[in-house]
Amino acid sequence: MRGEFIDLDGARLYYYAAGTRGAGEPVVFLHGFPTSGHLWTDVIPLMPAGHRLVVVDLLGYGRSDPPQARSLTLRAHGERVVALMDALGIHRACIVGHDLGGGVAQALVIHAPARVTRLALIDSVAFTGWPTRDVRLARTLLRLTGKVPPKWVLAILRADLERGYVDASRAMHSIDRFLRPFTSDDGRAVFMQHLRALDAGETRALAQRLGEIAAPTAVIWGAHDPFLSLRLGRRLAGAIPGATLEVVPGVKHFTPEDAPRPIADAIAALLVR
Repeated sequence: MRGEFIDLDGARLYYYAAGTRGAGEPVVFLHGFPTSGHLWTDVIPLMPAGHRLVVVDLLGYGRSDPPQARSLTLRAHGERVVALMDALGIHRACIVGHDLGGGVAQALVIHAPARVTRLALIDSVAFTGWPTRDVRLARTLLRLTGKVPPKWVLAILRADLERGYVDASRAMHSIDRFLRPFTSDDGRAVFMQHLRALDAGETRALAQRLGEIAAPTAVIWGAHDPFLSLRLGRRLAGAIPGATLEVVPGVKHFTPEDAPRPIADAIAALLVR
């Protein structure tokens, strides 16, 4: 496993590659808000052999560059993923997205369908059932940043994220890692950009085109997700032709961390459909 930076039109994305170049198609893993490629750490070693695995830090997250004036829409993130695939010589791939990354995956498969062989949407944003209540509160506080310290906004978000884990010790370790890039003055400004960019209007527009998705699709959901309810997962699976729905028992929102084996197995099953 190796991590590298790649320059895409003046902005560096961090990614790491694993697995092998075999007969199976490559798999690209996309994280959500406000996480990073670290989300997939325990899933990657469990993936079947013969696939090139690429784990991305989306722009402004993890080790990737701050966005500066670049767009943070779902479609813009998706276009950068396609550019990364081009740079890595990957013409088509299975796209796996969690949370906001699932929205990016939807934008990618709808706007660049020829680049997607299969699609896995894990506890994904969709329709209008997001952002969460506490994220909406943080956005309200954002408008008062002249009076409210940004660290208060991060504290609210931290408490919200903890509700998405079953394993409290894992939650503490991962959330510290996810939020670390946002704790400096410059990082807090980037975090505010991400908050401003969260827009359910994008997934509302994409929802009208979910019926166009031809790639075999698996929708995978934590049974007790407190942010994006299982009802949303059922609705998403029902909107995509031929999509399957797998419910992972006993877990909440961060299924790739709390239940890596079921997630890896579900993706493996998708890869042979």
